[in-house]
Amino acid sequence: MTKFGDMKTHQFIDVDPKRVPSKIPILPLYDVVLFPKMVLPLLVVKEESKALIKEVLDADGILGVLVAKESELVDTYTVKDLYDVGTVAIIIKVETADTGETQIMLQGISRFKIENYVADSHYFSTEMTMVEDSVKTDKETKALMSNILKLYDKLVTLSPTLPDEIAGMANTIEEPGILADMIASTINCSCEEKQEILQTFNPKKRLKKVTKLINYQLEVLEMGTKIQSQVQEDIGNKQREYYLREQLKAIREELGEAEDAESDVDEYRERLAKMKLPKEAEKEAERELKRLSRMPSSSSEYTVASTYLDWITTLPWDKKTLDKHNIKDAKKILDDDHFGLDKAKKRIIEYLAVRKLKPDSKGPILCFSGPPGTGKTSLGKSIAKSLGREYVRLALGGVRDEAEIRGHRRTYVGALPGRIIQGIRRAETKNPVFVLDEIDKVGNSYQGDPSSALLEVLDPEQNFSFSDHYLDVPFDLSEVMFLTTANVLHTIPSALRDRMEVIELLGYTEDEKVKITKKYLIPRQRRAHGLMANQIAITTGAIKHIISGYTREAGLRNLEREIAAICRGVASKIAEGLKESVSIKVMNVAKFLGPVKAIPEMSERIVIPGVVMGLAWTPAGGDLLFIEATAMAGNQGLLLTGQLGSVMKESVQTALSFIRTHAIELDIPEDYFKKHDIHVHVPQGAIPKDGPSAGVTMLTALTSLITNRKVIKKLAMTGEITLRGQVLPVGGVKEKILAAHRSGIKVIIMPKTNQNDLDEIPKKVLKALNIHFVERMSDVLKLALEKRNGKERRAKNIYMTDEKRGSTRRTTV
Repeated sequence: MTKFGDMKTHQFIDVDPKRVPSKIPILPLYDVVLFPKMVLPLLVVKEESKALIKEVLDADGILGVLVAKESELVDTYTVKDLYDVGTVAIIIKVETADTGETQIMLQGISRFKIENYVADSHYFSTEMTMVEDSVKTDKETKALMSNILKLYDKLVTLSPTLPDEIAGMANTIEEPGILADMIASTINCSCEEKQEILQTFNPKKRLKKVTKLINYQLEVLEMGTKIQSQVQEDIGNKQREYYLREQLKAIREELGEAEDAESDVDEYRERLAKMKLPKEAEKEAERELKRLSRMPSSSSEYTVASTYLDWITTLPWDKKTLDKHNIKDAKKILDDDHFGLDKAKKRIIEYLAVRKLKPDSKGPILCFSGPPGTGKTSLGKSIAKSLGREYVRLALGGVRDEAEIRGHRRTYVGALPGRIIQGIRRAETKNPVFVLDEIDKVGNSYQGDPSSALLEVLDPEQNFSFSDHYLDVPFDLSEVMFLTTANVLHTIPSALRDRMEVIELLGYTEDEKVKITKKYLIPRQRRAHGLMANQIAITTGAIKHIISGYTREAGLRNLEREIAAICRGVASKIAEGLKESVSIKVMNVAKFLGPVKAIPEMSERIVIPGVVMGLAWTPAGGDLLFIEATAMAGNQGLLLTGQLGSVMKESVQTALSFIRTHAIELDIPEDYFKKHDIHVHVPQGAIPKDGPSAGVTMLTALTSLITNRKVIKKLAMTGEITLRGQVLPVGGVKEKILAAHRSGIKVIIMPKTNQNDLDEIPKKVLKALNIHFVERMSDVLKLALEKRNGKERRAKNIYMTDEKRGSTRRTTV
């Protein structure tokens, strides 16, 4: 026998109905109904029920619950006292108090109907049949669901006992039966009415019955609201206010809280008097202060009002730091903190120069875009340092709730301002350097789109009156210097990207990495591991070996990890007393880092026809992409493997169509495709790949295979193709060229229309590469494939027609 109890939150368990045995023990309930998929806390009173629960927990935790027909607790139930339709449930939580009381949490699984009772010494058991809802949903059912959701939403709005969130939960339920059960379990109706809903197996009929119950509850609530409003109008406002104030005063004096509340009010009033708040903020603060003065300190609303006043009085409404406008010092700070990044530094100096000449200018929002580890986030620290401002960083990766940006309204329990206002408060100044890190990782969900909330934050024409839902008054963000970082730009919504000026940070060349390692990475890791300058030395050759043999990246993160691993190894030897100092050379790098992880000469893998290197773009920078093609006897056509996306698959089809169209010019026998199957594979098959820029690579690989001509060594290519043989431009050219240079590539083929993209490539990199710009596929094949020798050219296949015999014969000339 059980009754309601209170328990903590639970974890929902998904139970397979097939796990439920045909014979289950029965736990009687009174004055409460458990529905399938719902959760119910219960307080176990009777010793027989406690013994039943213990035995069930020792087994599989599954039992059946039946409601007593009478709504009063009795000592012993008989079969006739219980309904014959109940709910199969699983015990998901049990708690035993010090007083000996046992509380359990039940989760409904499915309806069941009793077939036959089985006698037991302690409790009822029964053979039963489970009743599952039909999943078919017709137009009438959908209409019933839509109507009941509207009524339920209205009921939640009027009811003081139902939380607002429960209406949103109901809207997420798609099954009609579960929706009816969920609403029936939350509305205020009798146990008999709920049992009638439980015994209604047809979901459509169940929805109709629940709709009637909701309509009745709505009528009751609307009538009560009307009566309440009439009563309130009868009481004079002045008389009511006087009565309540006198009553509140008497209550405070009795509780001894009057002095505490008055001291808090006086403190907030003094703070507000010292601050220069905007008119709207001052008006809202005064209104909240009046509310606070009328509340007892023990009230929950007292905490809400005092927390709001804490935020209002601690925000830097009129506090800001003075900017440093020494351009020479700013250049020195940027150069000391970062090597290279000339374009980004130049744009930052320009920004600072404009701020010096026109301090009230509304500068653009700078977005640093580039692969990981290229110094995007640390640039923000350097800018704050050069300006003399406070530095705030907000990581946006994985943020999916709009309230993270705009805050929650004060009606919610535990509401707080958004992370923008929190960062401003933490900085204690209204003009910090605010870095929005990883803005390309912002997501969206049913809770709203954070990127839409950022539109106002990052618009200089709007952010002077940024509205946070918690503050509910405008806050001026126009003096904040917002910076953003991103690895990719295509995931940023166009409206948000339009508000930012993008500065792309390219990957580093080997020479730049060597200099950065010597100037920044080694000293930083040496200090981090407690080493002195005379205890560790890493030669230039060793650094280059680490870069080429152990890292293959555009940035510096993996390189710094390898340097850290070496420092740990050296620190271990020195701590053990084995060495006093260690010099790292090429020959002993493997002792600290293990065998080489990256193949130095990727181009050496091209040893047979049909293998070509392409250039690919990834969020981590450029990379090499191998295309392999082979042919075999058969007539099944084309086989593609390697997790290729739809665009890349279409590129292979386009390349093959071009080759078949120009088979004569390429010296391909006309029956080749009837006798051969072609298999194209892109290694690293576990990684999805897509995009049109592999078109020229696919076509070259197929042509190399079919004509049995190898591709020249140390060659890579990129470009999109058309059926007419044109080579179209592609993106990510800078990252691709730097990746080719890192991998030892010497020759690159790319579309002629991408020639202007080389302006920002370091000259040293361009000098080390032989870049060919092409417009047509015929140019690509001439440059990429090795020339035929004399014998091959003389053995060219030509088909001639013998008119006398009326047949075609093959002649070799």
